[in-house]
Parts: sequence; C-alpha cells; structure tokens
Amino acid sequence: MPQDERQRSKSRASTSRAVARPPARAKVPLRKLLKVASVAGGIQFGWALQLSLLTPYVQELGIPHAWASIIWLCGPVSGLFVQPLVGHFSDRCTSRFGRRRPFIVGGAISIAVAVLLIGHSADIGWLLGDRGDFRPRAIAVFVFGFWILDVANNMTQGPCRALLADLTGKDHRRTRVANAYFSLFMAVGNILGYATGSFSAHEVPLGSRDQSAPFSEEGHEQSSDVHEAFLWELFGTFRYFSGTIWIILIVTALTWLGWFPFLLFDTDWMGREIYGGEPNEGQNYATGVRMGALGLMLNSVVLGITSVLMEKLCRKWGAGFIWGISNILMALCFLAMLILYYVAIHMDYRGHDLPPNGIVIAALIIFTILGGPLAITYSVPYALVSIRTESLGLGQGLSLGVLNLAIVIPQIVVSMGSGPWDQLFGGGNSPAFAVGGISALAGGLIAILAIPRSSAQKPRALP
Repeated sequence: MPQDERQRSKSRASTSRAVARPPARAKVPLRKLLKVASVAGGIQFGWALQLSLLTPYVQELGIPHAWASIIWLCGPVSGLFVQPLVGHFSDRCTSRFGRRRPFIVGGAISIAVAVLLIGHSADIGWLLGDRGDFRPRAIAVFVFGFWILDVANNMTQGPCRALLADLTGKDHRRTRVANAYFSLFMAVGNILGYATGSFSAHEVPLGSRDQSAPFSEEGHEQSSDVHEAFLWELFGTFRYFSGTIWIILIVTALTWLGWFPFLLFDTDWMGREIYGGEPNEGQNYATGVRMGALGLMLNSVVLGITSVLMEKLCRKWGAGFIWGISNILMALCFLAMLILYYVAIHMDYRGHDLPPNGIVIAALIIFTILGGPLAITYSVPYALVSIRTESLGLGQGLSLGVLNLAIVIPQIVVSMGSGPWDQLFGGGNSPAFAVGGISALAGGLIAILAIPRSSAQKPRALP
C-alpha cells in the first residue's frame, strides 16, 4: 500500500506539473515573418534616396562642406530619445490593432510626408522668396523635413523589429532568420532608392494578420514594472546587463562609428575625391554623385545576397565571429578608399577631365564589397540583443531602444566632428574614413575575441 500511495503521489505531481506548464506556442509561418519584414523595403527606399543625395544636395543649397555633417545631427539627437520611448510605449500599447502596428502605420505616413518636404524643399524655398545661390528658407524646410524623416524612421523600424522578435519568441534560429529577412528587404529598398538616385543628382527648383485570431502574434506579456518608461530610468536598466551585452553594445558603437562617415559622405567622396568636382561648379561633381549612387545600388545587391546566406553563416561560424570578420573587411575597404584617393590626386585629370575607367571601376568595386558587412550590421547586432535581453524582463521594443543608444551616440560624434575634422586636414572626406576604418577594425577584433560563440545547432526544417 505505501508503494501504491507513492505512485499515486507521483502521478498527482506529474499531473500538476502538466497543468502548470503553459501550452506550447505555435510557430509563426515564415511567410508571416516575410510580410512583417517587408515593411523595411518601403522605409529604406526613401532613406536610401536621401542617403545618396543629401550631403551633395545641402551643399547645393549653400551650406559649406565643413558644416554639411551638422545637418545630420538632428537624426541621432531625435533617435536618442524617440526609439527608446517608442519601444517602451509599444511594449505597453493596448490598442485593438496590436502593440506595434499603430506605431508602424504612423511612422510610415510621417516618412511619406518627410520625403515630400525634403524633395521639394528647394521649390518651397523659392515660393517663400529664396533667390540666388544661398537659400535659407529651403535649408529650413529641408532640416525640418529631415528631422521628421529620422523621427519617423525610428518610430517605424524599432516596432517592426520588436514585432519580429515577438513573433519568433525564444527560437534563436528564427530570430536570426527574421532579422536576415529584415536586412534582405532593406537591400531591396536600397536597390530601388539608389537606382533612382543614380539617374539624377541635381534638382532644378521652381522658376529656373488572420481573422480567427487577430493580432495574437504580438503576445500579451508586459515588461517588468521595475523598468519604467522614462528615459532617465532606461539608463537604470544597464546595471542588469551581462558582460556579453555590454560587449555587443561596444562593438555596435564602434561599428557605427565606422559606418557613419561612409553613409554621410559616400557619394560626396565619389564626386570630390574621385571625379575632382565641386558642388555647383561644372558637371564632374554631379556625375560623380550619380556614379556613387550606382555603386550604392550594387552595394545593396550584395547586401541582399548576404542576407539570404546569413543564417547559414552564423550557424556554421557563430554570429560574433561573422560580425568581427565583416568589420575587418569594412576596415580594409576604407583603407582601399584612402589608397585610391592617393592614386587619384597624383594623376593629371582632376579639374579638367573625367577620371580614368580603372579608377571608377575600383571605386565601384569597393562600394559593392561593402554591401556584405552592411548586411551583417543590419542583422546580427539586433538578433544578439533580442536573444540576450529576453531573460531580463525587458520588452523587445525597449531592448532595441537600448541598442539604438549605441548607434545614435556614435552618429552624434561623427555629425559634430567629421566636417571640422576634414576641414582641418584639407577639406576632403578621407580623414573621417581613416577614423572609421580604425573604429571598424577595433570593433571587429573585439567581436571575434570577446563575443562567445553560440553552441552548435543541428539544422532543422523551418515550417
């Protein structure tokens, strides 16, 4: 009898555990992840078009090259506040449309308005009375539109990535796949945007889910009350971070310290350093900007291909190792840009002729190769942070907002310092690229040596 009682006791305990265990959450189909990630394509189209033409455009509006990067300061300043707050509020949103969708839709509408303002800033300035080479009203409209664009970009991308993390849950492999999809659609948007930018670099102003279970994929968990929603308390969450998370944030900051000089000055570098032109002085600069946009389009093709291969690469070598190698490759590409500029200035075409085909092809090859590291940057850090902050009780929106801090702070540094720094060394873009290369190399070495590799996972079919 005692033995029978022990068996009944074990049976009751087993039944109790079975009741206490929550039901397994059904995996979201990959096609739904694709639909969510496709938001990135529309966002990135407008963003890519602006990235390829903004620095040349503001100089054509009359802003000196040394101060052109200051215009970009509005982006990181808004991102420093907007994405953590939007992430927090989307974690706690109780709308019948879901936690993330209201922010995604509102951000998308704002992006459309901002792109129209930026694209027609010269026309609006002319209507308001601008005449001559210096157009202060057009500059004011441009800065206002650009500020809205960056706020809307943070307002849309953060909740979209958080929604992907909600959908994938604790499945680390699906988290990497979802972020690779996001990177893939960013590549599609980039290709379309940069292709458009490669056709024209000069503006002529006027006068011259499922109905049966709607929105359930977004989950119902609420973030811990310990982490309240205000920015000053956001910094208090840092004390809960493990050493690995801190390393990820440091590598992210170094990586973006490397990327921002390129993203700000890529087409301007092609127009100035390779084609030897100046804004509003002849056709060489405009031709170089269009060729730079073509290079960025090729860059985006490689970005898309790398995004498709991302999961296989990370599963075989580890995400941290792949990230580190991509940063080292980025540093080598920046070094090649410096060497190419050195070769160009010792040739006699600058100022009166177009560059030789070999110089242009070499520059396009460098732009193209950089698409691989850019795909890693768009995907791996977000997947690593989503995986490692889940146990902290932070909502995914707030977690990605924390990661955004490691992105916008380097951008502030680059925006404030790159123009005067370049001017100090002769007015070109090369000094900023040199600093970017050193930062990328440091970030790559830290990622390889300090980010622990994930344990090997056996490949399994994704339904």
